[in-house]
Amino acid sequence: MLSIPGLLITEVCTMADAASRLTALAEDLLGVPLPVAIRAWDGSETGPPGAPVLVVRGRRALRRLLWKPGELGLARAWVAGELDVEGDLYEALDLLTGLAWARGRGAGPTGRAVRFARAVRDPRLRAAARALIRLTGPFPPPRPPAEEVRRRTGPLHTKRRDKEAISHHYDVGNDFYALLLGPSMVYSCAYWSQDGTLEEAQAAKLDLICRKLALGEGDRLLDVGCGWGAMAIHAAREYGARVVGVTLSTEQAAYARKRVADEGLTERVEIRVQDYRDVRDGPYDAISSIGMAEHVGQVRYREYAADLYALLRPGGRLLNHQISRRPEKNEAAYRVDDFIDRYVFPDGELAPVGRTTTALEEAGFEVRDVEALREHYALTLRQWVANLEAGRAEAERLTSPGRARVWRLYMAASAVSFERNRIGVNQILAVRTPGGGFSGLPLRPREWTERPDR
Repeated sequence: MLSIPGLLITEVCTMADAASRLTALAEDLLGVPLPVAIRAWDGSETGPPGAPVLVVRGRRALRRLLWKPGELGLARAWVAGELDVEGDLYEALDLLTGLAWARGRGAGPTGRAVRFARAVRDPRLRAAARALIRLTGPFPPPRPPAEEVRRRTGPLHTKRRDKEAISHHYDVGNDFYALLLGPSMVYSCAYWSQDGTLEEAQAAKLDLICRKLALGEGDRLLDVGCGWGAMAIHAAREYGARVVGVTLSTEQAAYARKRVADEGLTERVEIRVQDYRDVRDGPYDAISSIGMAEHVGQVRYREYAADLYALLRPGGRLLNHQISRRPEKNEAAYRVDDFIDRYVFPDGELAPVGRTTTALEEAGFEVRDVEALREHYALTLRQWVANLEAGRAEAERLTSPGRARVWRLYMAASAVSFERNRIGVNQILAVRTPGGGFSGLPLRPREWTERPDR
């Protein structure tokens, strides 16, 4: 026998109908019927007919939840292959995340500590813990999957720590990203029409940015977080710009340099492995920052805005393409999701769009246009998930089964979040307006004219 926090537990025997026990336990904790079915390791299944099925492959998944209740325990079980979904993954995520959303967001560190203290004293939750232990057995916690970021040290968003975080996310292998993203190799929200391919939608996004920046022959463009070089190549080839692209990922840089050479653009495009904070060769006529500012962090965002402002010539334009989150009633409650932080974007942070525009204006920019592309990102993510599912075996070979599961869950869950307006994405056009007040923008800036030869 083993004593665990005041509980006396005997060796656990195999139990019949584990699915019913799990469902009853979940519904007791949630206080509402479980919207998905459950199939347990003993073959038992229960739940609404026709609903997606949450497959619990073994007790190990429950032990993860016992030792790490909530999102992190679930994430570890999913990445390890101990949890799965049969049926429509998007529907399952919509039902489950909608349930969590309806139960309310956090209340800040103090509020979470108070809730934890109450939970320890709550007889209902103590009974649930005993029931879970009876199902799992008194075993030590399983080791986290190898894909999880280990403990990080040092202050947030130093150059060293940012480089390590970027490497975790982007240095997974260019072949993997080619499978996921398709020929465009663009890892940000596309710009869709009623029909068309992913590649056409990504090209349309790049062209939209070039037009918003009013790029012309010989203009200097700084592409911050240049990825695999698509924006730099498009701006140089289609608009005649001279481009410097910076990234912290060595794998991205190597790929981008080869693409530039293959396009015959080495005289117009330079790709650097460099932190944006170390760029000193301004002024530039325009700056694009596409899907990069999410890595900057709240403690560095004002510095980010000021650095980009200083790198622009008077009258120069910034196009900041960035994911946003909904504001919290109590902003101190905001925290990065454990799954995202441990498995996808270490140290990444989202901000409400209003906070972003305020930071840009505090740095001296004049914000001239904000275009929301939320629905466009949902469409993009669904296409990426389709690419991954079609090439799952190859994705697992190129990385690992766990890494492929991370990306599938992350992208599918993100698609649902964009569709349900839990997160958004915006293109913010800002100008370093000269003292005389002439912004250089047309009177009707939303009438972004197509190039006459298109």
